[in-house]
Amino acid sequence: MTRLGFSDTIAAIATAPGHAGVGIVRVSGPGALRVADGLFRGRGQPSRTRGGRFLYGEFVAEGAERLDDGLCLVFRGPHSYTGEDVAEFQTHGSPAVLSRLLARALDLGARPARPGEFTLRAYLAGRLDLAQAEAVLDLVNAGTDTARRQAALGLSGALGDRVDRIAAGLTRTLAAIQAMLDYPEEGVPEEERGVPLAQAEADLVALVATARAGQVATRGARLALIGRPNAGKSSLLNALLGYERSIVTPIPGTTRDYLEAQLSLAGVPVTLVDTAGLRETADEVEAAGVRQAVSLAQGADLVLALEDGSLPRESLPVDLPPGTRVIRVRTKADLSAAWEDAGARAVSAVTGAGLPELREAIHAALLGDAARGEAWLTTERQADAARRALAHVQAARTLPDDLAGYELEEALRALAELTGRDVSEDVVDAVFRNFCVGK
Repeated sequence: MTRLGFSDTIAAIATAPGHAGVGIVRVSGPGALRVADGLFRGRGQPSRTRGGRFLYGEFVAEGAERLDDGLCLVFRGPHSYTGEDVAEFQTHGSPAVLSRLLARALDLGARPARPGEFTLRAYLAGRLDLAQAEAVLDLVNAGTDTARRQAALGLSGALGDRVDRIAAGLTRTLAAIQAMLDYPEEGVPEEERGVPLAQAEADLVALVATARAGQVATRGARLALIGRPNAGKSSLLNALLGYERSIVTPIPGTTRDYLEAQLSLAGVPVTLVDTAGLRETADEVEAAGVRQAVSLAQGADLVLALEDGSLPRESLPVDLPPGTRVIRVRTKADLSAAWEDAGARAVSAVTGAGLPELREAIHAALLGDAARGEAWLTTERQADAARRALAHVQAARTLPDDLAGYELEEALRALAELTGRDVSEDVVDAVFRNFCVGK
């Protein structure tokens, strides 16, 4: 992909593979309406139709063979998704019909679109910033309402607006510093440097804090259940799922290999991982399962550390990396308690007591309170740019004015990378390489 202007016309099937009630072939570029003229027969001619209108008729192959009937939607640049002339053909969702329509569009002068090329053209035409383009992919892949809501916010430009507000404050401070360099005896007033930079730092701290929530909401989270044998891990997994996925027996060491199950937990796609009971054992197979359980816990986004509340308390024989998020759970709350701990959540997989509160605790641990009401950072690329901007602002607050100006320039450059206003072609290609063909 290049960042040059496009002189060619692209085409692709824009709906998912398989059979469906409706299928779409999309064509974009300077020759899109000419291609439509060659494919469509109806009361109107696509190239003579105003943008934003649709025509009903039939689609024909070479030799006037009728392929299907349906709609031809006409969009004229720059008022289209890509900023170019666009034609969309809506037909019955037969793979045979769609493949013939696409083949005919290619015969008429279009070329096959590359992954994400329609959205790439929208970005290069200024219809979307890079964060919005990433939100398109997030929306396509959204598996929960939380992910959908954040992707919709990102697509609306809310993240770009949030970044622009921070950048505007930094620009004003940078201008004041540069003016001071011409008149050093004046100095930079506190209200033009200290106060705005403190606000920018606070805003960036809040923005960076959304990165974990954003990435969890889009890619999901791995939640490891660990504990000694018969601590209730499999029972809790079944209770959270709402059905029996894991075998539950009173025999210690039943779970030797790990077991995974997917669910949406408070709007977050979660993979629950039931692991082998943690204990010293001479059984080589069980010992391998214990080592695997420790490894899975160390790589999880969140760990539920289960302890049997009906037995005398024993510490868990596992060391987790610093910073690991852990929720301690006292299981078997329907039985007489052998110990109490205000820091451990009491849960019964039998009666369901404590499960709603545990779900809320998991939601808070995964998403936190940092991102309420505003767009989140949803990719590592965005998070890295925001972290670099924060580091430069923090440095600027401690340096003399002349050096602070350099740090602010770097902070603004990092924010411009975040929205794609100042980013390398390699980064752009990497972003759009993850898209499907037709989007």
